Amino acid sequence: MYMDLRIMVYQLLHCAKLMITPISSGIITDRNTEQLQKTFEYAISKANTALGIPLVAYKEEISSGDSIDGYTRLCKFMQNGIGAVFGPSSRQTSKHLRTVCDAKDVPYIYPHLTEHLEGFNLYPHPMDLSRILHDIINMFEWKRFIFLYESSDYLTILNGLMSLFAIDGPVINVLRYDLKLNGNYKAVLRRIRKSEDGQIVVVGSTLSVAELLRQAQQVGIVNDKYSYIIGNLDFHTFDLEEYKYSEANITGIRLFSPNEFVVQDLKTQLGYNEYDNVNGSSPITIEMALTYDAIQVFAETTKKLVYNPQPLNCSEYSDHVQPDGSTFKNYMRSININDKTITGHIYFNGDIRKGYILELVELQPSGLVKVGTWDERNNLTIQRQPITELWSEIDSNSLVNKTFRVLISVPNKPYASLIESHEKLVGNDQYEGYSIDLIKNLAAKLGFNYTFIDGGTDYGSYNKTTNTTSGMMKEILEGRAELAISDLTITSEREEIIDFSIPFMNLGIAILYVAPKKKNTDIYSFMDPFSGEVWVYLGLVYIGVSFCFFILGRLSPTEWDNPYPCIEEPDELENQFTLNNSFWFTTGAFLQQGSEIAPKSLSTRTLASIWWFFTLIILSSYTANLAAFLTIEKPIGLIDDINDLANNEGGVEYGAKKTGSTRSFFLTSEHDVYKKMNEFMTKNPHLLFETNLEGVQRVKSSTTYAFLMESTSIEYHIMRECDLKKIGEPLDEKGYGIAMVKNFPFRDKLNNALLELQEQGALARLKNKWWNEVGAGVCKKKSDSGESAPLDLSNLGGVYLVLGIGSGVSLIYGVVMWCIYVARKARYFEVPFGAAFLEELRVAMDVANNERILKSDQSIYSRSRNSLASIDSIRTDSELENSLESD
Repeated sequence: MYMDLRIMVYQLLHCAKLMITPISSGIITDRNTEQLQKTFEYAISKANTALGIPLVAYKEEISSGDSIDGYTRLCKFMQNGIGAVFGPSSRQTSKHLRTVCDAKDVPYIYPHLTEHLEGFNLYPHPMDLSRILHDIINMFEWKRFIFLYESSDYLTILNGLMSLFAIDGPVINVLRYDLKLNGNYKAVLRRIRKSEDGQIVVVGSTLSVAELLRQAQQVGIVNDKYSYIIGNLDFHTFDLEEYKYSEANITGIRLFSPNEFVVQDLKTQLGYNEYDNVNGSSPITIEMALTYDAIQVFAETTKKLVYNPQPLNCSEYSDHVQPDGSTFKNYMRSININDKTITGHIYFNGDIRKGYILELVELQPSGLVKVGTWDERNNLTIQRQPITELWSEIDSNSLVNKTFRVLISVPNKPYASLIESHEKLVGNDQYEGYSIDLIKNLAAKLGFNYTFIDGGTDYGSYNKTTNTTSGMMKEILEGRAELAISDLTITSEREEIIDFSIPFMNLGIAILYVAPKKKNTDIYSFMDPFSGEVWVYLGLVYIGVSFCFFILGRLSPTEWDNPYPCIEEPDELENQFTLNNSFWFTTGAFLQQGSEIAPKSLSTRTLASIWWFFTLIILSSYTANLAAFLTIEKPIGLIDDINDLANNEGGVEYGAKKTGSTRSFFLTSEHDVYKKMNEFMTKNPHLLFETNLEGVQRVKSSTTYAFLMESTSIEYHIMRECDLKKIGEPLDEKGYGIAMVKNFPFRDKLNNALLELQEQGALARLKNKWWNEVGAGVCKKKSDSGESAPLDLSNLGGVYLVLGIGSGVSLIYGVVMWCIYVARKARYFEVPFGAAFLEELRVAMDVANNERILKSDQSIYSRSRNSLASIDSIRTDSELENSLESD
């Protein structure tokens, strides 16, 4: 207190001497008061060294969350003519005080996460934090993770993440860890332990996130099965000593480096000794750092603009505002400062602070280690150094700082290829691929350096007869390289002269062939649901059942009806089951349309019930199969397995790479089929190629050639070449390994590192990246699209054809029967056929009249001698048809 008073007196005496009115600024604190007020004073003292008009510090302390007391202290500041107010840590109190300052045009500065743009906030915007978390998650290639958040204040980060990932992003399981608001998070942490997810993103306040990590360790989810990304900018202030050897991957971000001079200077001023928070940690919180930087921005503005704060009354009845407040605030937003700050470059884009560079840090046994940086222009840049170890842990077989020459095959996608860039790249930077990333991961784990050398396409072999080697094997054997990594198969022949690591990828020989083409569409495809035999039997059953109805109808007395109900004792009876009606009833039932005919006797009703049940099953089966037959395309290929290929089915020829493990497999195999294939390839050397890529090109250009190669390479090509397909199952089982000189002293180290990468899922992520992500996604199966192909005329043309033919036959039959009817009528009435034809045609064409006058003086039939004949003597169309049938 005595020091504070001495500084203030000195400032006032200095101002009086210069006849200059100092500019006051005040801070209201409710947490970590002592450290924040000391930081505030120290920042003002540093700023005053470069100011003509000095700043004066005012300080007030309130209880956490006490908005009323905060308002009282703020009014006290305003009555003294405050130039700027630095708000408390509590969000609600800070929001309330910010509203008052905005109404009075007093600059209000606060240092915490918020999506609101009022006042001055040097804390990174939530969307920027979403972007760096998005880049980190992509770097780790997470396909699913848990998003742990403390309260709704942090959901803006989740919203930003979801907008960046869109619909193709990873699966996100969102959990709030402070559900009961009592500081006990173990219930949520136990849920995480029971789930399948081991990747976790944590956002929350400094105290709650630190406590969350402590409770997570107690629950047992801080181990090698879990990875954490901490989205709190105070991660460097946590006590991380107990997590260093947990083997959990804990990654965080920070806004400044603890090793900077201004940070060390502030640390000394606050009374910390040099041993407090070493190895990448620091006691300087983000709130302290932003408070310090805000003072520098405020001071820089006073240098550019005359500012003379006036006393104000914060009563609601007072309309007075700070005269230069709006101008000063607008000018503050235009400030661009790049030095004298802790958090780096500061400028505003609207109301959002920009210019900072976030550091990506990782917890290692030696402490927090910087492994990359993030800024708006370059996004995430990895600057990973070899993992440091304690000197006591380094043994004589350590790979740290050793350099190895590594052979690769270029171009050989996806294992190694040249990076396509407008810039000229040299050295290791010019290569990319699965092999490149694998060596990088091993180097990061073991600490060695490496130099890539293009070893060509000849992986090499060993000739026991001549005792000679070739290709990469020869380069390693003669000491021109220590390691070789590519799609290099581990074989007993090669292991006689060199050593291999454990397999980093398992595979087998498979067949690459053009994808089967779909069958040409048949216009009668609507008949495909049933075989030809079923259709024949269906037709026979239809005819048989129709005749059964006809016979039973004539045999059953119930089916004989009185055609004239008014006559009690008729001379004749009528049967409804004529041959025509029997077929018509069967047809209507089969097509589920019914008819006007209803069976009466027990026998016909029984037959009708059985027929209806039969048609129900047949039509249901037909309908179910029709949808599948019309929408599912069954491809047709010339070969289906290795036996078809060996027998040259469809005239398909085959080959392999001239040298390598695939060719050796057939040369040394004792299997009859493989021996036969070896003889074929030996007799046809023109079907063998120098590289796998040449073989793939040959398959693409011909429908009668198949290429034998490793299944992993086939999987890579079929993801990018839509016309290619893998046929059958792999012929054998083998693996790719890292080749090295015989008795390599670091072989066990490499094997252990490969096992760790495999257990951590790093090898699977690498394969997924280079097989299914980079350059992939071109070919998708129809079933993956979620849509069925629409049916076109080629699928349903036969239905239209049947309809057209049926309609045409019906029309022709009707016209012929009409002509016969006219001819018989003309003969009956003894009139010329032509006149009768015209008379009937006129009646038929009179579409506006649906009634026909039978007796008319204008009719040609009225002048004949039979004109007085009863109308009953003229046979109807149906009677005419029946007479024709009887004829």
